[in-house]
Amino acid sequence: MEPTPAGHALLRQSRELLAAMERMHAELSDFAAGVQGSVRVVASASVLAGWLPDDVAAFLAHHPQVRVTLDERAGQEVVREVREGAADLGVTWDRVDSRGLPQRPYRRDHLGVAMLADHPLAQRASLRFADLLDHPQVGIVPGGLLDRLLRQQAALLGRDYVPRMQVASLEAGARIVAAGLGLAILPFEVAISRVGSTQVGASRMLLRPLAEDWAERRLIIVSREDRWLSATARALAAHLDGRGAAPG
Repeated sequence: MEPTPAGHALLRQSRELLAAMERMHAELSDFAAGVQGSVRVVASASVLAGWLPDDVAAFLAHHPQVRVTLDERAGQEVVREVREGAADLGVTWDRVDSRGLPQRPYRRDHLGVAMLADHPLAQRASLRFADLLDHPQVGIVPGGLLDRLLRQQAALLGRDYVPRMQVASLEAGARIVAAGLGLAILPFEVAISRVGSTQVGASRMLLRPLAEDWAERRLIIVSREDRWLSATARALAAHLDGRGAAPG
């Protein structure tokens, strides 16, 4: 049996209603416990590995009676949960299709190439994607946004992007690179704190910028319309928007 279009609409509306009731119950319970508002934020893995936890911590330092829940989701799942009302705010790459939802700019980062210091390409100050395709690579999150982007860019060059191996997280990718099994394309600002200090015997991991126009990542905050957001969620969204404008 397949639901009709009306059935799909009823299912979506029902999910939104149930999610709103759950949030109402949670917030009322929080108020009874002395908490002044709660916000659920969903974000992609690279966002959670970057600035977002520190930015939320800075918000909570000024609003200690607010409860913020952070959950990891794949990019399109971030949008789906916000659209259905299961999350108040979502933070993800702007390459995710979020049409119909309000957006705020968050931060920007850049893709870089992680490798060992003795790699043949390590002496170059920056690298083009075409330079990498003849060297063993480690793919990050198969089927994810970054993986799809690299496959598309390789196809535009008339090449195939075929990683030697694929892993499900940035941390695993850095470990594979550290073991000398290939290079990896990672979000530069997220990876630099891990890679810059990693020692492997007498070798050291390092990062080089990926010199491509498409290598800049613009991160966004997605939500539903302000009338559907609590004052606390609106305050957190404005705080994150402002953090994106701050240096570093």
